[in-house]
Amino acid sequence: MTAVSDPLLTELLDLALEAARRAGALLRDGRPDDLAVAKTKSSPIDVVTEMDIAAEKLITGFLSEHRPQDGFLGEEGASSPGTSGIRWVIDPLDGTVNYLYGLPTWAVSIAAERDGETVVGVVEAPMRGETYRAVLGGGAYAGERRLAVRPSPPLDQALLGTGFGYVQSRRAHQADVAQRVIPRVRDIRRGGSAAIDLCDVAAGRLDAYYERGLNPWDLAAGALIAREAGGLTGGRPGEPESGELTVAASQGLFGPLQELLEELGAWHD
Repeated sequence: MTAVSDPLLTELLDLALEAARRAGALLRDGRPDDLAVAKTKSSPIDVVTEMDIAAEKLITGFLSEHRPQDGFLGEEGASSPGTSGIRWVIDPLDGTVNYLYGLPTWAVSIAAERDGETVVGVVEAPMRGETYRAVLGGGAYAGERRLAVRPSPPLDQALLGTGFGYVQSRRAHQADVAQRVIPRVRDIRRGGSAAIDLCDVAAGRLDAYYERGLNPWDLAAGALIAREAGGLTGGRPGEPESGELTVAASQGLFGPLQELLEELGAWHD
């Protein structure tokens, strides 16, 4: 188990684990066969389901019951500053299209920030039967197994994960970047859930991952898990991960991949 000496972090981790477990069970067990779409976001491809909204309400309700002074930032609209210095960053259903189609790669992502720094991250992947977690300074785990990134291969032997946005112009540029990356690496995978891709870097299932256009709730928990597993995360050279660009990789691979993505203009549309 994670060795956490700070009682507050222990409390936050326990709450995040329970909230993610409950939301994951709701999503897994409550998914109707004729899954209804509540509304659309930036295009018809990017759907927001009734289950997505229900999961966020479950999470924020549970956390508010236990810590009413905390703030929230959630994909489905939960936004309040709070007064405790703790803010929860929530993606109730990362991988919505996978979920809609019945594909297994989707997750509940919950992170806790203390004074702006991510200190706890939990990614619950119900259809994998896995829960990834990390506490700042305490390592990263899946269940009882401590996670560690793979030893760094040369860039041309690296297996990368990536993703594509839902706005057509951005997708076209991302496809062009991927086309130019592929000859320089072993191969590319596109799983459809940024949170799980980041955890796959942590678990050694991917050598690295990159994507443009992520929101804070997409990456907050997974990026902490990747770092606590020994990886590096960032954006463009010298910058933190952000919507402009997110990169996660083992330490020896991070710099070469970051340089390649900068060369290819992966950070702009």
